[in-house]
Amino acid sequence: MKKISALLILLLIVITSCEKDDICAETTPTTPKLILRFYDITSQEDTKSVNGLRVTGLDDNNEEVDIPSLNLVTTDSINLPLRTDANATKFTFHKDYAIDNNGTPDDISDDIILGNPDIVTVSYQREDIYVSRACGFKTIFNNLTISVELDGDNWIINSEIINSIVENETTAHVKIFH
Repeated sequence: MKKISALLILLLIVITSCEKDDICAETTPTTPKLILRFYDITSQEDTKSVNGLRVTGLDDNNEEVDIPSLNLVTTDSINLPLRTDANATKFTFHKDYAIDNNGTPDDISDDIILGNPDIVTVSYQREDIYVSRACGFKTIFNNLTISVELDGDNWIINSEIINSIVENETTAHVKIFH
């Protein structure tokens, strides 16, 4: 009985010694993602879905980094994670993405990637903001700019910055016209 009482007292001490800042609540805002909306170039007030969209990040060696939620979707808006260790993030926006396995599904060496890729660079200035002891810091992104690498066959025709500060995920930050 003494062991159970001692255990209960110890458990009570542990539970009551936790402070509010020891647990980061799920509702606490963290580093926001960039929100892009796609619009029709011929009717610029109308959103327009991109068919077969695949978006990948590009690392410092221009190697693709998969973004699982953006692997072959048809949508008129996307959320993109931005790098918190650099002042720019590069992406490949691939429209009408498909793989032609050339009749040999087991051999990926002769696969042909179909569709139209555009390389997009999002540049910004990072600002780390202290949230709490449990949550640490979050990064907001200021002075947002966007550029599309010209390749002679761009499907992204133009872009417009709606909000040059990415500090929340409540509204779109960039319009992409196609």
